[in-house]
Amino acid sequence: MPLLYEVVTPEWVKHAVFYQIFPDRFAISSSLQKPHNLEPWDTTPTTYGYKGGDLLGVLERLDYIQGLGVTAVYFNPIFQSASNHRYHTHDYYQVDPLLGGNAAFDTLLAECKRRGLRVVLDGVFNHASRGFFQFNDILENGAASPWLDWFYVDDAGGVHPINAYDLQRAPGYKAWWGLHALPKLNTDNPQVREYLMQVGEHWIRKGIDGWRLDVANEITTPGFWQEFRQRIKALNPDAYIVAEIWEESPQWLQGDQFDAVMNYPLTEALISFVAGKRLRREFVENKGYRPVAGITGQQFAAKVDRLLQLYPWPIVLAQLNLLDSHDTARFISIADGDETSLRLATLLLFTLPGAPSIYYGDEIGMTGGGSDALARKTFPWNQPEAWNHELRDFHKQVIALRKTHPALRVGTFQNLYADTFGFAFARTLADQTFVIAVNVGHESATQRLPLTRLINTDTAPRVVFGAASRVQTDNSTITLDLPARSATVLNVSQR
Repeated sequence: MPLLYEVVTPEWVKHAVFYQIFPDRFAISSSLQKPHNLEPWDTTPTTYGYKGGDLLGVLERLDYIQGLGVTAVYFNPIFQSASNHRYHTHDYYQVDPLLGGNAAFDTLLAECKRRGLRVVLDGVFNHASRGFFQFNDILENGAASPWLDWFYVDDAGGVHPINAYDLQRAPGYKAWWGLHALPKLNTDNPQVREYLMQVGEHWIRKGIDGWRLDVANEITTPGFWQEFRQRIKALNPDAYIVAEIWEESPQWLQGDQFDAVMNYPLTEALISFVAGKRLRREFVENKGYRPVAGITGQQFAAKVDRLLQLYPWPIVLAQLNLLDSHDTARFISIADGDETSLRLATLLLFTLPGAPSIYYGDEIGMTGGGSDALARKTFPWNQPEAWNHELRDFHKQVIALRKTHPALRVGTFQNLYADTFGFAFARTLADQTFVIAVNVGHESATQRLPLTRLINTDTAPRVVFGAASRVQTDNSTITLDLPARSATVLNVSQR
């Protein structure tokens, strides 16, 4: 597909390490008064219950977050809502009172700016909620409401009064996935479109660094996302616009709409290759991706090559790469509790092109699968004995490796080797070249990597991360012996 626009993505994103926070479950501050009917923090969460996490709780944990090496935080929705996940927006201009309201957000944002920590918010613009004022007016006034055309009431064969609560009957209006609680906004209406544009602009003016756009591909109004990009970038050219689209997305990533998408196709490939036969099939069913129980290194290499060639390079470097999220089971649970799988996948996540994102708690081995609620457990701040401290140290080391070497962030990519259980590639920037080699098999393996495909061939490789039992070079080949289920990173740069 020929490009009609110059493709420019925010430079800071290409160097970022993201940390995704589900606000109700991350941290709770004792400085905020809360209603009494909250679930105890350390109990198993339920579908509808609130734990009471808040933004001042996040503020009080910024040292922890930055101690990992994180440089940007992506928050699941923070706006006023009658749901613990807050995808049912009541008011796009008000931070939820349980989170501390606008005052808590202002305090948190100011401190993040002081620390140089970027903040990306979740924009849920495809649908609102039954509590959204304009929709609530329809519930109160029926056919007399002046806000009828803010939604798709008549288009869905709606009758008055519409049915917002009886789940045994159709709602009488378009709703996301037919859910009565989520009436779809009519973005073909110029008033609705302008309202949402102004919401996007408002929070950029407040100082956020970007938007993650929920189910962005379900807004199909011609020109909507082009205008959104123009107006957001006019206020802050470095703002990050990343869409939740689970499929390959070349039509959305041409430089005129989004900077990137959540890179679930890569997530799918990483799960399939690294978790392999450990994959808990019941934890990946009925999601937007389709991991399978084991693909070969050759298949993984082909999937990576395809994804890297599908988009312009500035977009590749800005893709939000992830192993899991609030919408999936946690990777370690998908891999049947296998920590080695998580370590290998994390190393690949931080060395492949794109901006890596950690879902809160993955770094300490938090588990969760089988339901959304179980993937959104509370962070066990009061139970440090339950943390996997070695796994957290591993995350710190991998993050530090990426941050120390620019080639691992913005260097070119070369596929060097693939076999049934092995995969190796190089990242090169100027005179820096690093080789990353992985063996996911249960036996030690030898990989012979062609030096002729690397820019620098006159330097003995040095292991900078992981281990290899043998690293040998001749004029044309690096020979690696990798232990079972292990990985190594070699520096083959010119000295």
